[in-house]
Amino acid sequence: MSCASRSNVSLGFIPHPSHRKQLSDDSISFQIDPTLHTNSRHPIPSVPLQLMEEQTTIESNSLDFIDQHQISNAESINFNKEEDEDQFRILGHPLYFKRRRDDTAESSYSSTSSKRCRINQSVRAWGNQPLQSADPDIFKLLEKEKQRQYKGIELIASENFVCKAVMEALGSHVTNKYSEGMPGARYYCGNQYIDEIESLCCERALAAFELDGDDWGVNVQPYSCTSANFAVYTGLLSPGDRIMGLDTPSGGHTSHGYYTPNGKKVEERAFDFHPKILICGGSSYPRDWDYAKFRQIADKCGAILMCDMAQISGLIAAKECASPFEFCDIVTSTTHKSLRGPRGGIIFYRKGSKPIKRGMLLNQGDGSDKYDFEEKINFAVCSALQGGPHNNHIAALAIALKQLATPEYKAYMQQVKKNAQALASALLRRNCKLVTGGTDNHLLLWDLRNFGLTGKNFEKVCAMCHITVNKIPIFDDHGTMVLGGVRIGTPAMTSRGCLESDFETMGGFLFRAALITRTIQREHGNVAKGILKDGLENHKDIVDLRAQVENFATQFAMPGQDV
Repeated sequence: MSCASRSNVSLGFIPHPSHRKQLSDDSISFQIDPTLHTNSRHPIPSVPLQLMEEQTTIESNSLDFIDQHQISNAESINFNKEEDEDQFRILGHPLYFKRRRDDTAESSYSSTSSKRCRINQSVRAWGNQPLQSADPDIFKLLEKEKQRQYKGIELIASENFVCKAVMEALGSHVTNKYSEGMPGARYYCGNQYIDEIESLCCERALAAFELDGDDWGVNVQPYSCTSANFAVYTGLLSPGDRIMGLDTPSGGHTSHGYYTPNGKKVEERAFDFHPKILICGGSSYPRDWDYAKFRQIADKCGAILMCDMAQISGLIAAKECASPFEFCDIVTSTTHKSLRGPRGGIIFYRKGSKPIKRGMLLNQGDGSDKYDFEEKINFAVCSALQGGPHNNHIAALAIALKQLATPEYKAYMQQVKKNAQALASALLRRNCKLVTGGTDNHLLLWDLRNFGLTGKNFEKVCAMCHITVNKIPIFDDHGTMVLGGVRIGTPAMTSRGCLESDFETMGGFLFRAALITRTIQREHGNVAKGILKDGLENHKDIVDLRAQVENFATQFAMPGQDV
């Protein structure tokens, strides 16, 4: 008889006496034929066997790939029983030698598997839990903020609403990766895809402003425009070097430096102090910039000319206002505001050969005929001032920059300007005073002093009415400064679909808020504590205006949100 297991042994079958009748345990015995082992000095014991039923039923979900003909051939398929059993046949019955398993190893494996299963369940429970379940307190606050945005009128010039794609990138898994350094030169491994994302973002940034990569470089890692500005200062200035820009009441930004006004113009001060970096651009300037004039001043005093285009970068990309890139050496910007991207900063810098007229200026770089900004600025960003970039922000920025190249974005920026002009006209018709008398871009400055108001009090009353604006300082005729105005911008509500007629309605809301503020100031005094007095939110006029604002605002869609 031939054994069907891995060994080939001839067996002599000797029925056990007990097999003359059917046994309850279906067991039989066999002995090896003694004639096969004539030299054996010891009797060969009988070996108990268990008769097992033929394995003909196979679970279809695990063995679909096995041919049915193979399944019927029991002698040709073991189905992985070899590890524990040897099969052979006696009188046509399939029999198996069962081996004793290593109970310790099996127990250890089972314990490890069970533990791993519990850990995996724990990871899923923690890692895949939705916000509402994971942190109900934060979820409720986020929902309240969503409703505030939806029910209110957003007129802060620095704010905007992003699309769903940008939100998805901001909340994506790339936030898990740490990637200090620049693409291709990271301090950590595993950044091959992060490198591709950042490189694509840089390409799109240059394309958005139609810049040649041979002449301009870009760093998209700064956390904000202020961070970007200080990276420029850190990379290019030595101890004792000066910067010079417009002060805040003149429309500049606090990161551009500040000095007590004494009546002198920028050009005069530049010749007095010879700054290393001369800054144009600002945060509260409603007109276009004369970049050519700034270039002349910078060349005369040997300064690097830097533009902070944070407020108007979207208008520049859409060619709805003058571009600084023709005249400036360095350009910085935020990536939200009119760009409608995530919150962050960006730095553009010249590279390659300098123009002949600037090649001999000692203050521009290292005195050679080549710009040396790239390495200095990149090192200042990382690791002098900040660590690894926020990869989720860079991915989201790449999405926003792609949108800048579309006709829809250009139409959006054109509407932003039309809306700003419509709002300005609505206020001027009501005898409101605007700084410079109007606007060329997306924002306007309202001087409230002829109403006897302060910007701070007006801002608070507007907030109670669900209108957000922000207070600003305004110079008077004698050079002193008071927070007598507010800055108003049109990008955010334009993103929600508002047109000129809608901004005329908003102008009426703003005018009414000014009248309410004047009434409250008379009742409570011209101090912020009076405006914030308990119960003032229930003032009849405020309650009425707030209801009108909410009814108006909820007509318009919210980008990226289901409300």
